Amino acid sequence: MKNKKFTPSLIAAGLALSSFSALADNDRYIIQVDNNAKGIVKALAKQSGAEIHVDADGFIAATFSGKSLDDVKGLLNNPHVKLVEADQKRVPLALFNDDAGDPTQTQLTPYAVYQSQADQVVFDSNAGMKVCVIDSGLDSSNADFNWSAITGDNDPGTGNWFENGGPHGTHVAGTIGAADNGFGVVGMAPGVDMHIIKVFNASGWGYSSDLAQAAQLCSQAGANIINMSLGGGGANSTEENAFKDFVAAGGLVVAAAGNDGNNVRSYPAGYSSVMMIGANDADNNIADFSQYPSCNTGRGKRVTTDETICVEVTAGGVDTLSTYPAGGASLSSMSADGVGFASSAMENTGTASGATYFLGLGDTVDTGAAGKVCVIDRGSVSFYDKVNNCELSGGVGAVIVNNEPGMLYGTLGDTNNTSIPAVGAAFEDRSALVAASTIDISIGASDYGYMSGTSMATPAVAGIAALVWSNHPTCTGEEVRSALKATAMDAGAAGKDDFFGYGIAQAADMNAYLTQNGCAGGDNGGGDNGGGDTGGTGDLTLTANGYKVKGRQQVDLSWADATSSNVDVYRDGSVVATTANDGAYTDALNVKGGGSYSYHVCEAGTTTCSATVSVVF
Repeated sequence: MKNKKFTPSLIAAGLALSSFSALADNDRYIIQVDNNAKGIVKALAKQSGAEIHVDADGFIAATFSGKSLDDVKGLLNNPHVKLVEADQKRVPLALFNDDAGDPTQTQLTPYAVYQSQADQVVFDSNAGMKVCVIDSGLDSSNADFNWSAITGDNDPGTGNWFENGGPHGTHVAGTIGAADNGFGVVGMAPGVDMHIIKVFNASGWGYSSDLAQAAQLCSQAGANIINMSLGGGGANSTEENAFKDFVAAGGLVVAAAGNDGNNVRSYPAGYSSVMMIGANDADNNIADFSQYPSCNTGRGKRVTTDETICVEVTAGGVDTLSTYPAGGASLSSMSADGVGFASSAMENTGTASGATYFLGLGDTVDTGAAGKVCVIDRGSVSFYDKVNNCELSGGVGAVIVNNEPGMLYGTLGDTNNTSIPAVGAAFEDRSALVAASTIDISIGASDYGYMSGTSMATPAVAGIAALVWSNHPTCTGEEVRSALKATAMDAGAAGKDDFFGYGIAQAADMNAYLTQNGCAGGDNGGGDNGGGDTGGTGDLTLTANGYKVKGRQQVDLSWADATSSNVDVYRDGSVVATTANDGAYTDALNVKGGGSYSYHVCEAGTTTCSATVSVVF
């Protein structure tokens, strides 16, 4: 799936920001303080001309106009000040939205629900699960929520949590918990209790201090799970500590990996206490925008592997249907000879009905299309030219059919001056559409729409966690996190990889796993890696250090707590050696250049294995 062109309205709404396009203001800082002396520090800050924005447990955040970090450290040279650091900017992570379907007519189930097996598990509403959504607010104009089970808090300056600061937060919340009520869409954990914290300002971003305080508010609200479909550059210790505290108290925190399609680590997802979530599409392919930071840090013999600082699992995040503020989205519907077909809105609201006219590639004017709905193949000329030629031919509507498998998504460009409704259609439906006698299309405002991004995958995992956790309420957040990894469906390269982590989250498999093994589980997370159970037993541990000797790759493996006389050493899912259980083995690959490898060890001839670790050269 290729990234689609942004529409002006989407950019204006601030929903398509790159995860690192906006850096923190250089004059806003977090000051960690002793609570019993906070008043002294606040007074000192105000005397220095600061404007205080956040006053939370153990820290404040303030703007010191025109002053550098070193300037502020000098001004606040006080024994009660523990640390002064930059207040990093955080932005919502959603790339684009495409409109399709008509959920106003009936309740629709998004593809990610089926893909993640969430439709096979029943949510227990009596278990007391609560998901805290830190985002741009949840608009009360959308009726597809169990509003009696939703509370919220406002961040300073953001306005009411129940009024949208753009559709992002409403879309995210719908993926988690839209109600199973016969209309609209259904969430992963339908009707789950939610606590909404609105942190994004009118410009579409917030700060790391906002997230740190939000974590405290989530805890105070009794939340089990925190969802953050957001991120940005630069780690922040205050922010990191807030999520550590939430997890230490038994919670689970999930955050978006980022949408830049590179290996840069985004925060807060990059903290060890936070589970990093990537995005896949409906065909189990990784989304081309999903970031994939390495699990490794250091170089040579000092390289270490930490699977908690990279993608751990993925979920559907491409063309995700969910809730919008009332009338905030545009959706299309299409039928041919009275039979409904999937479509995507391209441009121009309105309806069109008429006889079908096949306009070929739509590269010329053809008066035979007068009064008819044009069916046009993709290719040769721009989408705008195709629709414009249809309209100049007297056509009343246009359907552009993809020239490769899948739905056609697109726009007519910023200079579009056509007026007839135009929709995209899937290549698989081409024959039926061309052969149809009549076609009806409609594009109109809706309470439901499509977005794509790791922002959309993250609430899917949060909802899956709430769904399954509701059936195993004695588990801790870290146990739920391990179960998500242990049961993920392997995708992409065999075994754990940087793109998918352990794979695509699977609710039914996770539920069965916890039912069979209890909260402690049968391993430490690992999924089906195609080479036996590589998730680990909870006892057998493995570390791997890669380095080069005269330019050739070698990997030193060290393990502990195996009980057999021999162990099997696996590289990339295949046994490369059976060796004595002496705790060490060197894999001399005799290869120059770069490469990445996944290792695990098992007690010989068994599926009692360590977790998989990766080495990258």
